[in-house]
Amino acid sequence: MEMSVDHAGNGAGNGTGNSRREVVVGMLFVGLLFFILGFVTWLNGSLVPFLKIVCSLNNFQALWVTFAFYIAYTVMALPSAALLTRTGYKKGMTLGLGIMGIGALLFIPAAQSARYEFFLLALFTLASGMTLMQTAINPYIVRLGSHESAAMRISIMGLFNKGAGVVVPLVFTSLMLADIDSYSHTALEALQPAARDAARATLSQRLVFPYACMALALFVIMVFIHFSKLRDLPPEPATATAGVERRSVLQFPQLVLGTLALFAYVGVEVIAGDTIGLYGHELNVEHFGVLTSYTMMCMVIGYLIGAVATPRYLSQQGALLLSAVAGLLLTIGVATGSPTDTGVSQVLVGWAGVPAVPNTVMFLALLGLANAMVWPAIWPLALQGLGRYTASGSALLIMAISGGAILPVVYGHFADLGSSRGAYWMLLPCYALIFWYAAVGHKLRSWGRTAT
Repeated sequence: MEMSVDHAGNGAGNGTGNSRREVVVGMLFVGLLFFILGFVTWLNGSLVPFLKIVCSLNNFQALWVTFAFYIAYTVMALPSAALLTRTGYKKGMTLGLGIMGIGALLFIPAAQSARYEFFLLALFTLASGMTLMQTAINPYIVRLGSHESAAMRISIMGLFNKGAGVVVPLVFTSLMLADIDSYSHTALEALQPAARDAARATLSQRLVFPYACMALALFVIMVFIHFSKLRDLPPEPATATAGVERRSVLQFPQLVLGTLALFAYVGVEVIAGDTIGLYGHELNVEHFGVLTSYTMMCMVIGYLIGAVATPRYLSQQGALLLSAVAGLLLTIGVATGSPTDTGVSQVLVGWAGVPAVPNTVMFLALLGLANAMVWPAIWPLALQGLGRYTASGSALLIMAISGGAILPVVYGHFADLGSSRGAYWMLLPCYALIFWYAAVGHKLRSWGRTAT
């Protein structure tokens, strides 16, 4: 799927004929959708410890929040791709917003009943709508301009996505986690069973208003996108590399291996963002509900670096290699660093007035910086050369988001068996796989042979 940029700045060779103005307008619309996806996604980081209290869960049970959310990407990815062939990108985006709105509404009866299984159903419905959105907007943003600048465009979209991740925990904490100390494990255990259940039900009720507002906002934006002038790109034309029409997308090693690398990446990204609150709570860090903001702020910084550096100063492959090495080193820091000393955070963010956190928590947050450029680098590397198989390849990559369902639950299992900090060792093989894909795997064009 090689493309070049002509002197007018058009994406020559992408079959869209997009002008520079159309690219900017398209990026603004898609940026709004990425912000919405980020808002809903990174709410989980604060929702996990919240529901752990409301539903009286251990770490393994609490992290079924991430399982119910991210497994929808595996279950719904292929149906979403099939639907997009009928509706096109734009209608797929509006349908996705509508399904998300329904999922947000389901939080109201879930909060009123305080039943964990109802929360999981609501999360699965929300994520099903997001799967349709992701299947549409990721290839859309890749095809909106030249292939060489695809990572830069996705990095810009990441600023919207992760920027929402910075804001959400702060908002959630102010609305949901006020006076949370009165709902601590010790405080609840001191109550009689009836009073304990009443306290948890009262805490659960706090979710009704924000999720009702979220549903309303999603339906309003759905109508806005439907009537907007956002251009619907035509299907990807065939290229010379698509001559094997009857072969499965599994014939493309760069795609299959990229899917595995993306599976590992999403898992470590979710672990870094959604378990940091649980880990901070275990270490008695004050305002543990906002710790996801630390990880997201590091990701925002990483996306800014990616938007500026790629491809001008850093190739997509180079960005992926650098990210993997940083992930390996920071994982060692999380697993072996001090859970009491706060020197690292004092040096890095103390000057800005940000509350200090233990070194291990800060290393976990810094994984956001290491992770930031992985998603935007893997997508164009994995989809390169797929031609008419791009839509199916995109669906396969979307299915890899299930790493965010499976790996955090594995982490929760190890954390309950041993220690929360020791369980972070499982991130090492994930970053090693990403490193191998950046160094070798993405170059393969047939099994056993690299690209020439």
